Amino acid sequence: MKNVSILGCGWLGKPMAVSLINDGFSVKGSTTSEIKIHELEALNIEAYTIDITEFEEFDLFLTSDILLIAITSKDIDAYERLIEQIEISPIQKVIFISSTSVYPASNSIVTEESTTLKSSLLAIENLFRDNTFFETTIIRFAGLFGPGRHPGSWFKNGKIIPQPNGFVNMIHQEDCINIIHEIIDQNCWNITFNASSNDHPTRRDFYINARNSLNFEMPIFEENSQLKYKIISSKKLQEVLSYEFIHDNMLSI
Repeated sequence: MKNVSILGCGWLGKPMAVSLINDGFSVKGSTTSEIKIHELEALNIEAYTIDITEFEEFDLFLTSDILLIAITSKDIDAYERLIEQIEISPIQKVIFISSTSVYPASNSIVTEESTTLKSSLLAIENLFRDNTFFETTIIRFAGLFGPGRHPGSWFKNGKIIPQPNGFVNMIHQEDCINIIHEIIDQNCWNITFNASSNDHPTRRDFYINARNSLNFEMPIFEENSQLKYKIISSKKLQEVLSYEFIHDNMLSI
């Protein structure tokens, strides 16, 4: 039985933990809230309260084969301290959940080799990518949607949606979970993947459809702005993992 520790059992980490347990894995999971400990334990997750910005040791939590990092912190110093602990732990493989926000709006198709923005997130990616004590695969997820995250609810109270003629880059929670499974099952390490549906409708079409699906009033768009967009390519992920997206029609949500 493989052991996986999931740093951050939130919107993605918690269902990922349940999926791994159902697949026969032993899973440790972390939360920053004491209140959520019992909730995780009820799902057969060995639960820990961990905040990487605190000066604490996580040796028991890091006693696993694989570490999945699914938190939103951009604290570089905290990650440096975390990596020091990973180096002396049994962890051999790391999956770091990143974001396609590392790419600028270049008005072009974006691959893993495209120019990136200088940012804390990119610096943290590089901390893991450059480390030789363990192997890391980085997943740059596009915009996340799924249970509890419906795009029709993202722009409320008359908020104006920018760039209506740009294109969306989205990925469903179910695809996120399956991609992580494939990386572990196929032993695919030391690689960076973009992960986004192949379907990229305009932001106008996407948000009109999303609002319609909830019977909400029509969205308001910012008009006459300079067009800025990027189209995230997941070709590398699909070829390396032989992956087919489950949710690949962004106008069917």
